[in-house]
Amino acid sequence: MKRPTIIDIAREVGVSKAAVSYALNGRGGVSPQTRERILEVAAELGWRASSAARALSSDRAASVGMVLARSPEALHTEPFFMRMVAGLEQALSEHGVSLQLALVADTATELATYQRWWAERRVDGVVVTDLRASDPRPRLLRELGTPTVFFGTAEATPDSSVLLVNENDAARTALAHLAGLGHRRIGHVQGPRSLQHTVRREEALRAAAREHDGVVLSRAPGDYTEEGGMRATRRLLAARDRPTAIVYDNDVMAVAAVAGADDLGIEVPAQLSVLAWDDSMLCRIVRPAVTAFAHGVAEDAATAARMLLELVETGAVEARELSSRRLVPRASTARPGS
Repeated sequence: MKRPTIIDIAREVGVSKAAVSYALNGRGGVSPQTRERILEVAAELGWRASSAARALSSDRAASVGMVLARSPEALHTEPFFMRMVAGLEQALSEHGVSLQLALVADTATELATYQRWWAERRVDGVVVTDLRASDPRPRLLRELGTPTVFFGTAEATPDSSVLLVNENDAARTALAHLAGLGHRRIGHVQGPRSLQHTVRREEALRAAAREHDGVVLSRAPGDYTEEGGMRATRRLLAARDRPTAIVYDNDVMAVAAVAGADDLGIEVPAQLSVLAWDDSMLCRIVRPAVTAFAHGVAEDAATAARMLLELVETGAVEARELSSRRLVPRASTARPGS
């Protein structure tokens, strides 16, 4: 049976989630009558605060954490994470909460960081991104009792809250755009294969390709960096049936291909159309400008921050979805040979 949340209580009583939170935590802001009714409904629904929320209620760190297992190079060149951090900071600062950010080299160090933070009461909860295959983090954080919001996962995680992502719509849009221009040999320069969303994205693109007669996909692994993107692009272009269009898993790798077109011995878009899964200023200032998917990274991060604060406060928060991606066609995609 689904555990009741403050949203269920709010809906039953006919008040806001904030009013329910105030009443359940003995804070001001609601009338005695409303408080009594909220507590009555909460009892009827069987609501219970999580052990983590109870433990934190009187011993807050006023800080939440995020650990990134990325190289400093990848982090400072990829606009996605800068926008994500900005969104988290903005939402948290409105509540007097700070963000503790750690860069680590490997999974073992990341797990040790979570354990140390929680043991030392350094954070009230964490935001976790880049879920991996056979990821040990959900289990550890569940065992620690750390309130956690998972950013960008395809399915719910037990005892945690998630911001869900659906790769299928974007994949169909990308393939429809390129196939509509006449491309039949399409490449995919991926992020690290260890990441769940890399595998999901490949599966979504392959499913979308089957909707278009004659479309063939080829892939090459990248690492989100300029150098990794160029290596993967050279690998695809060295094939006998080289692609006439490539979808890149981030903006940095796509922009590197456009900026390095002379080194690659190609002309964009006449010989190669380029499409990026993430949009950024980089995509707009390079020439030709890169066709890309725009989406609200900072807004999504702010949502994750607010979800985590609610989870810390009440012990439960419903899953939500990341903002949808909108394709912005630019000069980097055109008909083959145009």
